[in-house]
Amino acid sequence: MSSLFPALTEALADPDGTAAHRSALRFGDRSLTYGELAATAAPLAARVGEAGRIAVWATPTLETAVAVVAALLAGVPAVPLNPKSGGSELGHIVADSAPTLVLAPPGDQLPPALAALERVDIEVGIDTDTDVRSTRPTAPPAPYAPAHALDRDLDLDPETPALVVYTSGTTGPPKGAVIPRRAVAATLDALADAWQWTGDDVLVHGLPLFHVHGLILGILGPLRRGGSVRHLGRFETAGVTRELSTGATMLFGVPTMYHRIAESLPDDPALAKALARARLLVSGSAALPVHDHQRIAEATGRRVIERYGMTETLMNTSVRADGEPRAGTVGVPLPGVGLRLTEEDGTTAVEAYDGETVGEIQVRGPNLFTEYLNRPDATAAAFTEDGWFRTGDMAVRDPDGYVRIVGRKATDLIKSGGYKIGAGEIENALLEHPGVREAAVTGEPDADLGERIVAWIVPADPEAPPSTDELADHVAGRLAPHKRPRVVHYLDTLPRNDMGKIMKRALTHD
Repeated sequence: MSSLFPALTEALADPDGTAAHRSALRFGDRSLTYGELAATAAPLAARVGEAGRIAVWATPTLETAVAVVAALLAGVPAVPLNPKSGGSELGHIVADSAPTLVLAPPGDQLPPALAALERVDIEVGIDTDTDVRSTRPTAPPAPYAPAHALDRDLDLDPETPALVVYTSGTTGPPKGAVIPRRAVAATLDALADAWQWTGDDVLVHGLPLFHVHGLILGILGPLRRGGSVRHLGRFETAGVTRELSTGATMLFGVPTMYHRIAESLPDDPALAKALARARLLVSGSAALPVHDHQRIAEATGRRVIERYGMTETLMNTSVRADGEPRAGTVGVPLPGVGLRLTEEDGTTAVEAYDGETVGEIQVRGPNLFTEYLNRPDATAAAFTEDGWFRTGDMAVRDPDGYVRIVGRKATDLIKSGGYKIGAGEIENALLEHPGVREAAVTGEPDADLGERIVAWIVPADPEAPPSTDELADHVAGRLAPHKRPRVVHYLDTLPRNDMGKIMKRALTHD
């Protein structure tokens, strides 16, 4: 397999060459060129080369990026750990993945679940005179030469595991998706085609680094292109303004971030001007409400594009940079990705491209994971007999092939009055009502309809929330009468996870 990071390979081979002096990573006021990243990560790669699996304490820091790059150079699977995980979840992940080392920034206090692991501190220091960075692990490093890391990276089989990324665990204990090097390369190259992503692009984001969006797309993506990334550490609209005003060309975010941007735009002309400069604004991990799409487009002249992926498949579809940035859709399948919709039996294909007929998304292609670690039963159940991965996501296809996701099969497919209804489109309709700040939609048993539609609303004005009848008429007028909510609950806030996704299982019908 060719190198995952050609610019890094070039910097390893020629420390004085042009590639070595290109900016690679910047976190706040700390940065590394490709040459400095090579000089930092290669010795660490030698140190962990025989480690089996390694855990990475995935704080939003330069150290996390260095640790993952070192693991990939060494051909050792990295297991990113969410620093906000509770003790039980973290204990499960560590026991299941059985790493032999944990890599962490020096000084970080690690929880008891990691106490039995050998710790290697990743110390990325700066000598202000020579501007050289170095990694000094607590244990003596193995003999190192740059050629060793270069040869190892180039010789690795495409099926070699690169990462073990744990799912969110919404239907049981988190499962470790084994992601091979082949999937990382295929996804990032397909996105380069769809987004016209090159080494001239400078990405800014403030996402966590323990999942696919923040780590693979946000850190490894720029490095594979030979470009650079500026991580905000913590998302703030002021940071977005600063970076997009000083050379950054792309912004990656999740809907909660873009919602904050949309809310800030009327009173922040500098933010609007900075966003207008961006070549590409990308949202993912959950659907971006149409209302936020519209507010950002009106204020900046730039449209946010959406893509669709998941831990097991990396990226499946995207609106293309040269395509129509249509709000409410996740675009078309990426190059090399097969996508089909199926009926409830999981095998009968939905042939309609009518924007109405709902089916489960199934995908196959080089972007897929290899297996769930230690779970052959779950791995087998995730695939059809003819090799398609069952995503559990429900969607419709427009006549031109654009995919619109309407929810999860387990929580968002509502069968009411003989219709199959996706919760997502109702949520978008509710969010277009001026009296609604946040919205979630679920179903509950109904003796007559089978299921009735239930809306969970955070009103814009808690003292004067829109009535159930008002919201029902609003939805019926935009979608269809059978899609109107029959019950409305009013909340102060919706339960969300670290990525901003609404946790519908936490919504109970008291």
